[in-house]
Amino acid sequence: MKHTRLKAALAAAFATLAASPLAHAQNADRHFIGVRNAGNGIEIATSDGRYLIKPYAPNIVETSFIPSADEGKPQAPSHAVVLQAGQVAAKVQEDASRIVLSTEGITVTVEKSPFRIGYSYKGMPLVAEKRGYTHADKLEEIEFAVEGNEALYGAGSRAVGMNRRGYRFPLYNKASYGFGAHAEQMGYGIPMALSSKRYAIHFDNPQAGYLDLDSRKDGTLRFEAIGGPKTYQVVAGDDWAQIMDGYTRLTGRQPLPPRWAFGNFASRFGYHTELETRAVVDKFIADGIPLDAVVLDLYWFGKTVKGTMGNLAWDRDSFPHAEQMMADFRQKGVQTVVITEPFILTTSSRWNEAARKQVLATGPDGKPFTYDFYFGNTGLVDVFKPEARDWFWNIYKDLKAGGVAGWWGDLGEPEMHPSAARHVLGTADQVHNIYGHEWARMIHDGYARDYPAERPFILMRSGYSGSQRFGMIPWSGDVSRGWGGLQSQMEISLQMGMQGQAWMHSDLGGFAGPVLDDELYVRWLQYGVFQPVFRPHAQEDVAPEPVFREPKTKALAREAVRLRYAMLPYNYTIAFENSRSGMPMMRPMLFEEQDEEGAAGISSTYLWGPSFLVAPVVEPGATRKEIHFPTKGSVWFDFYDDQPHRGGITEIVTPVAGHIPTYVRAGAFVPMAKVVQSTRDYDSRALDLHYWHDDGVAASSGQLYDDDGMTPNAFEAGKYELVRFSSRFEAGKLQIGLAPEAGAAYAASSHSFALKVHNVARKPRAVQAGGKALAYRWHAGKRLLEVDLPALRQSAMTVSVSL
Repeated sequence: MKHTRLKAALAAAFATLAASPLAHAQNADRHFIGVRNAGNGIEIATSDGRYLIKPYAPNIVETSFIPSADEGKPQAPSHAVVLQAGQVAAKVQEDASRIVLSTEGITVTVEKSPFRIGYSYKGMPLVAEKRGYTHADKLEEIEFAVEGNEALYGAGSRAVGMNRRGYRFPLYNKASYGFGAHAEQMGYGIPMALSSKRYAIHFDNPQAGYLDLDSRKDGTLRFEAIGGPKTYQVVAGDDWAQIMDGYTRLTGRQPLPPRWAFGNFASRFGYHTELETRAVVDKFIADGIPLDAVVLDLYWFGKTVKGTMGNLAWDRDSFPHAEQMMADFRQKGVQTVVITEPFILTTSSRWNEAARKQVLATGPDGKPFTYDFYFGNTGLVDVFKPEARDWFWNIYKDLKAGGVAGWWGDLGEPEMHPSAARHVLGTADQVHNIYGHEWARMIHDGYARDYPAERPFILMRSGYSGSQRFGMIPWSGDVSRGWGGLQSQMEISLQMGMQGQAWMHSDLGGFAGPVLDDELYVRWLQYGVFQPVFRPHAQEDVAPEPVFREPKTKALAREAVRLRYAMLPYNYTIAFENSRSGMPMMRPMLFEEQDEEGAAGISSTYLWGPSFLVAPVVEPGATRKEIHFPTKGSVWFDFYDDQPHRGGITEIVTPVAGHIPTYVRAGAFVPMAKVVQSTRDYDSRALDLHYWHDDGVAASSGQLYDDDGMTPNAFEAGKYELVRFSSRFEAGKLQIGLAPEAGAAYAASSHSFALKVHNVARKPRAVQAGGKALAYRWHAGKRLLEVDLPALRQSAMTVSVSL
C-alpha cells in the first residue's frame, strides 16, 4: 500500500512539475555520468564534480556538490548542523532519464539530460536548482529557480519588509548603528531562505558572501560566497510548525534560560560607579517596579570609553566592593550581568599577557594582528583556538566566582575584523560570520563542563545558524530612539524566530540618540511585554530606566512591567514549548493563515505564543490602528475588556494610552501569576487560570510548565511539572480539565488555581468538581465566572459548568 501511494505521489509530482516554471531550471553545461548508493543516500558523478544527496528526515534532505578541483581536499565540518543523517528510510529509483530519491515526504528528482535537480514535497514541487553550482568572478554561486508568486523570507536580521524578495543581502555580520525603519545589513545574518510555499533552504556555509532573493527579478534565488562548502539543506512541511520543528532539529533547539531572564532589566550605557548602580537598584525597589537584573556596560572595567577595553577586571576605584555589591543585589533578587568584548586593546592591562600566550588573531607574519578602531588600537581573541578559548573562559570563571550571573557579549560580529587577520580556522573573511557563534559556544560549553547545574545567560548581537542551541539570546543592536526604530522591531524578531532565533529582541525605548519622547518610550515598553526579553537600554543622555521618567510615564511603564511579571507562567510555558518544538514565541500572521496571500507581508500584528494577538502602536499620536483578526470562523477577545472580534476580517480600533491592542483567542488557557518584585519570589503553586469561552469552541487545550528555573535540561532530567488544561463544550455544559504531571525526579507540589472563565453570558446553574458543588462568583457586567478550585495534587480534576 505504501509503495502504491509513493508511486502515485511521484506521478503527481512529475505531472505538476511539467507545468511549472521549475521545469526549466537546468544547467546545460553539466552532464550526468553515473550514480551509486552512498549509505542512506546517493552519489552522482557529473562532468565537473560529484553530488552527494542524503536525507535527514522525511522532510529534510541535504545536497552537497564537490567540484572536481576540490577532490581530495578535506571537507569542512558543518558549524550549523547537529542532526545525524541516515535516520530515515529512503527509496531510490532510476530509469533512462532520471534518478529519484524519495522519503515519505521529500522527493529529490535528478534529471539526467539536461542535468537538473528538483525538490518536491508530497507530490507538490517546491524548488529546483537553476544552474546549480557555478564559479563566477570571485564568488562561488548556487542558483535556484523560484516561482513568480512566492514570497521569500530569511537572511537573518534585516529591516526591509516581511517579504524580502527583490533584495541582495550581504552575508557579512556588520552592526548598523542608529538604524531605523530600514536596514539591509545588520549584526546577525543567516544563510537561509524561506518561501511562502512552505519550504526553507539553508546554505551550510559561513563564509562571507551574499544571499540574493531574486534582486534581478528573473526568478532566481542565489547563494554567493567567497569559498567554502557547496552544501545546502531543504526543509519542507505540511505547515510552518513542521518547518520550525525540522529546522531546529537540524541545527539545534534553544534551551530555556534561567527564570530571572524573564523579568525586567535595568540597563544603560552605562553605570559608572558602584554607588550609582546601587542607587538605581534601590530606586526600582522603592518605586515598586519589579526588577530581576542590572546590566553593567563597559565602565565596570574602566573609567573611559576609549583605551580600557580588554581589561576585563573590576575598576576598583569605581567599584571598590564589586563582589559585596553583587551579593547584596542577589539578596534583593537582582542578578548582575556584565559586558565583555573580544577586543584586547594594546593599552589594556591584559595586552602583554594575551600577546605572550598567543591567544590573539595574527597577521601574515604570525604576530598578533593589531589595528585601530573606535575604542583604540587592538587585537582580537582567536576564539577558534583552543588555548585562546581556555584563556578567555578562565576570565569568565574568575568573574563568576565573584558573583557575576550573566554575560553580555558585545561587538561580536566582530565589529571591526580586517581581512588581513588570520585565525586558526582560516582568514577573517572565512570565519567572520561564525565568530559570535563560537564565542557563545565557548561560554555554553564552559558552563556545561564547570557549572553543570546552572543555565547560562548569554546576550549577544551576532551569531550564525544554530547559535540558538548554545542558549544565545540575540538583540537587534543599536537601534535609533525614534518611531522608525520601533517600527522595524516586529519584523526583525518575527523573521529571526522563523530562522531558529526565537529570543531576538530589541533595546526597549531605543538606544541611539538623545531623544526624550515619552510616548515612544511607553509604546516600546508596552510592546516589550510581548517580546522575548524585557530590557530597556539606551545611551545615558536620556535615562532608559522607568524610575527616572516623569510621573505619568513612570506609571504607564510600571503597568507594562507588572503585566510582564503577571504573564510569567504563560511566557515561561511558551519558551518551554520553543525549546521542545522550535516554534517561536513571536509568530508571524502567515503561520496562522498560511494559505492567505495577504498574511505573507504582515508584521505590525503578530501572535505571542498560541493564544495572543498583539498589535503594537508604532506611530505618534495614533488615533486608529488597523488590525487583521486571523482565521475565519474564530473569535478573538480584547484582553482588557473582553469585547469579541470575529476572525477573518480587518477592523479599525482606537488605541488607548494605557496599553497596546491585545487580544486572546477563544478557547485559550492563560495562567497568570501574582506580581512579585523579583522572579525569585515567584510561586507557581497559586495562580489565576483564565479561560476564554465561546459557544463555537467545542474543545481546546493548553498547558502550564514549571521547573526550578535554574537546572539545565530540566525536562529531560525529569525535574519538571506540567499541568495540562482541556475544555469541552456540548449541550450547554462546559467542562474544564486539569491534569497534573510531574517528572520522575521532581517532587510534585499542590496547585491552587483561581479559575476565571470569560464570556459567560448568564449565571451558571451549577459548578461542580468531583461530583461536589463549588462556590462561584458570576459578574454579570463583566460576563466573568470566578471559581476557587480545590487544591490540585497528583490526580486530574474536571470542573463542570452548567450554562
